[in-house]
Amino acid sequence: MAENREFFNRRLHSLLGVIPIGIFLIQHFVINHFATAGASAFNQAAHFMESLPFRYALEIFIIFIPILYHAIYGLYIAFQAKNNTSHYGYFRNWMFLLQRISGVFLLIFIAWHVWETRIQAAFGAEVNYDMMADILSNPFMLVFYILGVVSATFHFANGLWSFFVSWGITVSPRSQQIMTYVTVAIFFALTFVGIRAILAFINPDLANI
Repeated sequence: MAENREFFNRRLHSLLGVIPIGIFLIQHFVINHFATAGASAFNQAAHFMESLPFRYALEIFIIFIPILYHAIYGLYIAFQAKNNTSHYGYFRNWMFLLQRISGVFLLIFIAWHVWETRIQAAFGAEVNYDMMADILSNPFMLVFYILGVVSATFHFANGLWSFFVSWGITVSPRSQQIMTYVTVAIFFALTFVGIRAILAFINPDLANI
């Protein structure tokens, strides 16, 4: 009975990392990337998302609850895992370890990001271009957010590889190798979009380099 429950929890954890969390990550990056077109473009895109019908219900049930479950169970997996990189330095073993490290860091980063944006908005602040530009004007926060983006894109891309394996989609070594190339490409593409958006809040010219 306990084994069946753990099997279900791991499957659900894996699924939520792709749907809806992975989809939300991509959507969030797309909205942020509007900053490369200027403050008005970003503010318009952000306002559109804020004006969606049933916005709070969507945020609670499609974003916050899945992320909370994924984070809590992910911490359980991270601290129960037996990493063997010191004995077997294979690529996938390192990916396994980095997945856990990036997950713990993301929990800290997301909590701080929510505090700086959504919680402040609840106290009357406006989440707009100027808010993000002010946050990222601090060099420490700039580095923190860049690390957050890289951790998020790695965690999603590597988690996508694990999702395809655990759900029996990529079974053969050849299909898993192909999926490795696909997920590496996804990692670099999303990282480029995410960091380009961050640079746009600092200096729009930097985003166009």
